[in-house]
Amino acid sequence: MDMNIRPASPLRVQHPAVADDPRWALIVARDKSADGRLWYSVSTTGVYCRPSCPSRTANPKNITLHDTIESARATGFRPCRRCNPDGPSLECENASLVAKACRLIEESEDEPSLEDLAAAVERSPSYFHRIFKASTGLTPKAYAAGHRAKKVREGLETGTSVTEAMYDAGFNSSGRFYEKSNGMLGMTPTQYREGGVNEDIKFAVGQSCLGAILVASSAKGVASILLGDDPDALVRDLQNRFPKARLIGMDRDYEALIAKVCGFVENPGVGLDLPLDVRGTAFQRRVWQALQEIPVGGRVSYSDVARRIGLPNATRAVAGACAANNIAVAIPCHRVVRNDGALSGYAWGVDRKRVLLDREVLQSA
Repeated sequence: MDMNIRPASPLRVQHPAVADDPRWALIVARDKSADGRLWYSVSTTGVYCRPSCPSRTANPKNITLHDTIESARATGFRPCRRCNPDGPSLECENASLVAKACRLIEESEDEPSLEDLAAAVERSPSYFHRIFKASTGLTPKAYAAGHRAKKVREGLETGTSVTEAMYDAGFNSSGRFYEKSNGMLGMTPTQYREGGVNEDIKFAVGQSCLGAILVASSAKGVASILLGDDPDALVRDLQNRFPKARLIGMDRDYEALIAKVCGFVENPGVGLDLPLDVRGTAFQRRVWQALQEIPVGGRVSYSDVARRIGLPNATRAVAGACAANNIAVAIPCHRVVRNDGALSGYAWGVDRKRVLLDREVLQSA
């Protein structure tokens, strides 16, 4: 036997390069959804991080991937100060700060200043303003205005006097209140409290390929476009929406407006540019504005709309705002579909939604 023959060395396990590991793509993308499921350590800096870490992306040759936080700690490296992998993520921390600021706004008698809110959460005004808007889709000032408007509406709806509703909502000046009241309510405070009493609502009913169409307008603009099979049922619906307003029908001049709406339904390519009297919460108005920016023939998902308004987790709330829309076609909630492209519910029936979308596709082709 040849004593110079050496025994075969054991096989060395070849681990795939980090750059070829699908988890590396999550780190490159700074994917927040991977936080809590994956960590990585960097040999050149001696730190370990979460996937969403905002630091400059390291060379994958210096990276070790970890499936548990214990594995990352076992390297002996320190936790990254920027992404704090041992504690809550920056996104969770910011969400907590914004929630605290929202409570302060809602509980304050007067509208807190940006500086006061930022100081309360121990952040700079510019940083706080940025994370607040990213989280809520609104600036702190717009959020405060929306909350104040909500308090005014709630007060007036429960029978509170206009003066009491004004002071309960934090207005210290009647002049300032009345200056903003029409924008908040779409009518005077007294009219709102009394269900639209003395408000004139003009309306007319026409026919199109969708069936009956009712168009109604206040002095400010189109307040409702309703679709259905029974014209009388549409009128009753309008009466329920404006129980104490004066409904004025069969106005010759107004019939030209409904002809314009019917013409748009038949030929979407002509466009529909109407003054609108949009009545809703600040969030609903934000969603409806995003819907108006969808081009004829376009389709987006509810999650797409949520991302467009800066609130990617508000998909269900977006769907609720679409369902609350009572200005059909002018605020095109029919252009919102499910993530898989399937048609979802529509206040005036999925069949009408399909007809509208099919016509728009043909017109835009």
